[in-house]
Amino acid sequence: MRRRPRKSNKRLGAVAVEFAVVLPFLLATVAGMIELTRAYDVQNLLETGAREGARFASMDRSGMLQEGQSSNQKLIEDVTNFMASAGLSADDVQVTISDFANPGQAFDLDDPANDLQLFEVSVSVPFSAVSYTPVSEANDYSLGASITFRNGRATLSE
Repeated sequence: MRRRPRKSNKRLGAVAVEFAVVLPFLLATVAGMIELTRAYDVQNLLETGAREGARFASMDRSGMLQEGQSSNQKLIEDVTNFMASAGLSADDVQVTISDFANPGQAFDLDDPANDLQLFEVSVSVPFSAVSYTPVSEANDYSLGASITFRNGRATLSE
């Protein structure tokens, strides 16, 4: 019977050293992927919230508003509630409704002069409010989405 030659003990610690060198890069890559996934998820939520808010404004709103509530208030409240139900703090969510032709000017959905006019719903949230890792004030920015709709009032079919 032949004996197998013994393996050399010279390489016993090489795998551990290689793993120790590669581990920080591996962890940084995984953490970055998690952070990018979170940002992508929040971006999709913002787009969905803006679309649903604008969709509300394009419908016949009779019977949907509470006493003394304007359509603008309802839209902002609905979008903010949607974001809060998705796990974002309602205090961090900013919703604006502006005139498409004059982006800095507010748009009143209830004004009859604005019927069939284009408006823009913008929703934003600071990245520091949704990030899993701390973000310094100097490096913070806003994630945002906006959509343009026509202030038309389509009746709901029954």
